[in-house]
Amino acid sequence: MLTHALPDLPAWTRWFSDAPIPVLAATAEELELLERVEATRGDVDAHQLAEPVRQDPLMSLKLLAAVAQLRRRRDGGDNSGPETVTAALVMMGIGPFFNTFNGMAQIEVHLASQPEALAGLQRVMRRAHRAANFSLGFAVHRMDDDAEVLHLAALLHDFAEMLLWCHAPALALEIARRQRADPTLRSDHAQRQLLNIDLLALQQALMHTWALPELLVRIADDNSQAAQPQVQNVVLAIRLARHTEDPVRGWDNPAVPDDLAAIARLLNLSLPATEALVRAIDG
Repeated sequence: MLTHALPDLPAWTRWFSDAPIPVLAATAEELELLERVEATRGDVDAHQLAEPVRQDPLMSLKLLAAVAQLRRRRDGGDNSGPETVTAALVMMGIGPFFNTFNGMAQIEVHLASQPEALAGLQRVMRRAHRAANFSLGFAVHRMDDDAEVLHLAALLHDFAEMLLWCHAPALALEIARRQRADPTLRSDHAQRQLLNIDLLALQQALMHTWALPELLVRIADDNSQAAQPQVQNVVLAIRLARHTEDPVRGWDNPAVPDDLAAIARLLNLSLPATEALVRAIDG
């Protein structure tokens, strides 16, 4: 595991581009079960595989990166490949999928000696799922043809933070400690203080290195075309999930009214209708 900060963005990008991407134990177990079904009956399809893959942000990332690299090796493809989990599975094929993703490292085993880091990673993953649900709900309301892509973009938005918890847990814990000690300390400032980079920049660098789909890269960049509705769709979903994740304050976070006002403008809804919608999405 990485225990010290690397000097700059290229060094971080090289390190993480070569690091294994672990997956949840439940994901590995469900995929192993589907592999046995495929070996016995031969009737597993992309839609069946997509369900467990989409439940795990890092498995989704692992699949998209593998398919992008496969396209690059096969035909020198650019980053215009499949933009959803299902499309990536169709392109890879069922047999090659099982051949590629067997014996995967499991997060719970990888972090068995780091319970605080495991809890931190699980918190980020819960937030990612809530953000993805918000993003999908907003996209459906807007009748956006790329709703599934917007769901995936929100799910993967914080994947660099997830990888940091996996591979540099001591650094991730220190960032969390500093922010608890100083609630006004922004995440990107804390990251630059300790890591010499901010994680959004690392994330963009990794997405380009892995040749992930251009639409996904563009939507995931908070600083690119910020007024574009699809970017706003994802950014506001992530912001709302982040501002309401605290188990104590929850929806009473003072930032929430501004989030709801921005979402109302995006969706062209009244504030009461917007609050009703986001509460319904959140279940």
